[in-house]
Formats: sequence, structure tokens, C-alpha cells
Amino acid sequence: MPDIQLIELNVNGESHDLAIPPRRTLADVLRHDLGLTGTHVGCEHGICGACTVLIDGAPARACLTFAVQVEGAEIRTVESLAGPDGAMNDLQQAFTDHHGLQCGFCTPGFLMLAEGYLAEEPEPTREEIREVVASNICRCTGYHTIVDAIEHCARKRRADCASG
Repeated sequence: MPDIQLIELNVNGESHDLAIPPRRTLADVLRHDLGLTGTHVGCEHGICGACTVLIDGAPARACLTFAVQVEGAEIRTVESLAGPDGAMNDLQQAFTDHHGLQCGFCTPGFLMLAEGYLAEEPEPTREEIREVVASNICRCTGYHTIVDAIEHCARKRRADCASG
């Protein structure tokens, strides 16, 4: 019988008590145990970025993180971005408006990468955004529209902050 460890995870503001094998990845716990399928699993080697979530506000690869490692941390998935009524947040809307997605497989990872980045750097240059998004792989869009969306969202957040 495999070892089982009892842990408590804080995901999207909710606490979850789980009994899991110590080697179970955060991506598997999110998708299979908690039903949060917005976190996609692509390469399972930390290269593609489709599984990017925020751990204590910082982007991290859920496929490379054991769930037991993040007990006590605040974990946010793409599901946390939408409002209580299901409305898209400003970043999701920017991706839609600027056609920053095509097949959509990589989109949750890009959204969480951008959300974490913009929280830390609210005034990025276009070149800085390019450098950040280079850590994730998109096989459809060519990145230009993803950069447009993130740049637009950053400008909008700054304007909203300045106006009130």
C-alpha cells in the first residue's frame, strides 16, 4: 500500500483537506482531486507552461510541484480570475479582445503567468512582456497578440488606478 499523507491546501481561497500520496503533483491534485480542470497539463516537464498557477502570488509550474510542498501556501488557478458571477476579469477580457488565444490550450498558463507578473510589475515595457511570455509555449498565436493583450491590460489597470 502506498504512503498517504494528509494535507490541507488553500486553493482559490478555499481550504481542502486531502489524503494523497506524497509524490502526487499539484497539477494532478488540482485537476483530479479538486476538479479544477483549467490548469492544463502539456509536457509534464515544466517546459510548456500550460500548468502555470500562482503560489503565494508567484507563477509556478504545477506539474513540477508536489502538492505536499505547497501546504500552507495560497494557490490560485485560472478559475480564480473570473468574478463571482462568472464574468471575465480584465486580463481575460484583454485576451479575448486582442485575440490572444486560438486553440486555448496554453491560455490558462499565460493568464496566470501574466496575472502574477502584472501584480509585481504594473508598468512593463513591451520588451519585458515578451521576455516573460517566452517562458510559456504557444503553438498557435505567434505571441504578438498575447503581448498586445497583456500590454493593454497593464495600461488599463494603471488608468483605472489613477482614476480612482
